[in-house]
Amino acid sequence: MKQCWSEQPERRPTIDQIFDQFKNINKGRKTNIIDSMLRMLEQYSSNLEDLIRERTEELEIEKQKTDKLLTQMLPPSVAESLKMGTPVEPEYFEEVTLYFSDIVGFTTISAMSEPIEVVDLLNDLYTLFDAIIGSHDVYKVPPRPPWGPRNRGWEVLRWGPVALRWGREGSE
Repeated sequence: MKQCWSEQPERRPTIDQIFDQFKNINKGRKTNIIDSMLRMLEQYSSNLEDLIRERTEELEIEKQKTDKLLTQMLPPSVAESLKMGTPVEPEYFEEVTLYFSDIVGFTTISAMSEPIEVVDLLNDLYTLFDAIIGSHDVYKVPPRPPWGPRNRGWEVLRWGPVALRWGREGSE
């Protein structure tokens, strides 16, 4: 089919060559050229539909990954507003508690280490902190404000000693 579209006439097959190709395609059976072309177009259409279905599924999987990442980084209400293209309204919270930590000697450690070692160290620290946080009622980055009668400041205070204990044990 592509050869028939060649811009150089000498590269285009003759009608006899086209008939011979159709005979090969039809394995010697007698069929007319229109039926063969329709069958080929139906097959092409079916293959195209399958390809579109596959690509649509792949796109949906990637969209889900993107949505999950967005909601991990931002509160769901903010993520939804951004996806819909609407302005994000600022929120007010009556009480919040912030926890700041430091890696003592990080500059020295970084200067004496290979970049991948620094990345591995930070990855291990964040993974461990995430595990510790997951076992307490505190949030590193809350997906939405934790409303309720409980005071989250006290939860951070309960979690703090665990982090300090780990820091001492990890540095020994």
